[in-house]
Amino acid sequence: MSNPLQSIKARFGIVGASALLDAALETAVRVAPTDLTVLITGESGVGKEVFSKIIHALSARKHNDFIAVNCGAIPEGTINSELFGHEKGSFTGAVGDRKGYFESVNNGTIFLDEIAEMPMDTQAYLLRVLESGEFLRVGSSKVLRTDVRVIAATNVDLEERVRKGKFREDLYYRLSTVPIKVPALKDRREDISMLFRKFIHDFAEKYRMHPIRLDEQAQFVLENYRWPGNIRELKNVAEQLSVLSEDRDIAAADLQRQMPHVFARNLPVVADRNGHGQMGNHDFQEREIFYKVLLDMKNDINDLKALIFELVNRNNLSMPELSGLRRLQSTLGFPHGERNTEHTDFNMQDAGGHSPVDTSRVMPIIIEPSKSSNSGYDRNEVEDTPLAMDEIEKEAIRRALKKYNGRRKEAAEELKISERTLYRKIKQYNL
Repeated sequence: MSNPLQSIKARFGIVGASALLDAALETAVRVAPTDLTVLITGESGVGKEVFSKIIHALSARKHNDFIAVNCGAIPEGTINSELFGHEKGSFTGAVGDRKGYFESVNNGTIFLDEIAEMPMDTQAYLLRVLESGEFLRVGSSKVLRTDVRVIAATNVDLEERVRKGKFREDLYYRLSTVPIKVPALKDRREDISMLFRKFIHDFAEKYRMHPIRLDEQAQFVLENYRWPGNIRELKNVAEQLSVLSEDRDIAAADLQRQMPHVFARNLPVVADRNGHGQMGNHDFQEREIFYKVLLDMKNDINDLKALIFELVNRNNLSMPELSGLRRLQSTLGFPHGERNTEHTDFNMQDAGGHSPVDTSRVMPIIIEPSKSSNSGYDRNEVEDTPLAMDEIEKEAIRRALKKYNGRRKEAAEELKISERTLYRKIKQYNL
């Protein structure tokens, strides 16, 4: 990492050595001296506002005002007045003239967070400001001018909003002159330990206590959690553990008692540092469902195989020459030499002389000896269709609910999952 980036990280309190993070910082540093509009994207809690402050601090406007505006927190009826100002008497409660943010921050920088929540009419006013620097106060016909650099941020897909007609396409392209994507915490796992150590030392100093320490397993759990709240969530976890933990040495079991959500997983298997699967007291719930269903299916298939070969043996029937069936015969102890070849040649044509089925895919047909000479017997084509894991899980949940007459508590205990997880799966599969 270059020295300029190191100094910027130290100046703004940025912790991390991820390549994605460094790439985003390099883009911010390069665009800062210009007046180009910047669109910062990223999940909630990744630190988008910090990037806006970096851009302002490294620009020629650094000695002028900087203001951050959360567009999602301003009511739709007042956002135009907040951004562009209003004239006295323009609406109920307007007892005097008021300057908006674009007027009061002239020659400075305005950071518009959650830009996707901006109403459509306000988007049109913003587009005019970006293109010409002109705007109107609410209730006024006098055109005013401003020289403000706009940095916008969003945690949603603006292109998708444009396709749905909820965001102006021309404004989107005007805002995204220079896009900067701030990586989520799950995409920079190598930084999680460094960030956590910084937070626990900050809180230890704040609350005048010894910093907590995580053992290797607890640290591994934190590094592999998906962190939907990103840095904000990690900081909250660090503060809770610092305040609530009596023991300063935190093991994975202690972490599970205080932060059970950190152990949540959507995958059926987890790997350790060496890439090997590991099991513990917190075996994943969905995996247990899969194993149970697969075991039941295996037992049912074995019972069906045994039944078929018992019927073939008792009725002195023939078996097709299929390699798979020969393996089954050997597995189930059915002798190869005791097959009756009397009925080997089946008539596979119907009355019209056409073959009703593909003979290459015909499975064993069980017929009674007394009817073996009848060429008009029913034929069934059997094809194994593998079930998707979602279908297996859905079927297991459906059976458990049917068994307990819809009582979720008993069904959850049967499936070895929490009632909350079962409720989520019921909604997911529309059961």
